[in-house]
Amino acid sequence: MSLNGDGAAPAARSGASAQEDTPAASAGGVMTSLASSTRSSGAAPGYAPGRTLSLRVEFVRQFRRRRTMAMFGLLLALPWILVVAFQFGPGPGGGQGGGMRLSDLATQGGLNFAAFALSVSANFLLVVAVALFCGDTVASEASWSSLRYLLAAPVPRDRLLRQKLVVAMAYSAAAVTVLPLMALLAGTVAFGWNDIQVPGTGETIPAGDVLPRFAVVVAYALVSQLVVAAVAFLLSVGTDSPLGAVGGAVGLVIVSSILQAVEALGSIREFLPTFWNNAWTDALAPDPDYSGMIKGVAVAVTYSVIIVAFAFRRFRAKDVVS
Repeated sequence: MSLNGDGAAPAARSGASAQEDTPAASAGGVMTSLASSTRSSGAAPGYAPGRTLSLRVEFVRQFRRRRTMAMFGLLLALPWILVVAFQFGPGPGGGQGGGMRLSDLATQGGLNFAAFALSVSANFLLVVAVALFCGDTVASEASWSSLRYLLAAPVPRDRLLRQKLVVAMAYSAAAVTVLPLMALLAGTVAFGWNDIQVPGTGETIPAGDVLPRFAVVVAYALVSQLVVAAVAFLLSVGTDSPLGAVGGAVGLVIVSSILQAVEALGSIREFLPTFWNNAWTDALAPDPDYSGMIKGVAVAVTYSVIIVAFAFRRFRAKDVVS
């Protein structure tokens, strides 16, 4: 009896082991493990955070908005409006020689006209454009009461902000770039492709030598708007009013420009976000000087990185109810 019992027990254990090693049992174990891990993480089967709110979808959504089309329409039309103003308006008021301003030389060629268009638009129109694209991006979702539904989709908060910021900066870069390029085209059509004349001295620089510098000027104009973009984005994260976010960023530029004119502040003014905005004019001189532009890039990048990091931190802890 004991022999039969001892012989039966190993056989039973061997059968159980064989059953556990079958493919069906292994697949069942994997599915059970996967189901338990899915329940523990709280994610639905097939959910991939990296596939939510794709850049393509966000680009299309922002492009179809009326404010995007209206802003780009204004930026593309402004150079031609200036051409008409110069064609039908009175001639330049400045005389020949060392007192000539950039506006007096705007009709001397396409490059001169593009530099003039950039100078008159960089301190306000481009500021409004960048503030609009970066300040309206998150606040508009909150004002439409769709922000909480995006997060409930669920789109991770950091990913939502990153996608919104990438698209907003792309449209801002397009806005800052398209105006001087259209001005270059309009100026060349209206006034010809001539060598550039330097304001103040009237010296002439070959157009072929200035064109690469003009590309640097456009890039610097974009970098100088980073602080505006960062402030608008921060305000957009913290408010449900797109107009408040845009207005706050524009107001910062106005206050900074006012403080910049206060000479009593001395060297403190160099740390204002708008102090180095016009440093790009040194790149169009006969002997270009890039020291001011380097300082401007350092100030703009430092401010923008800190402000954007604070925006991400604030949004992570924000109770989104709209």
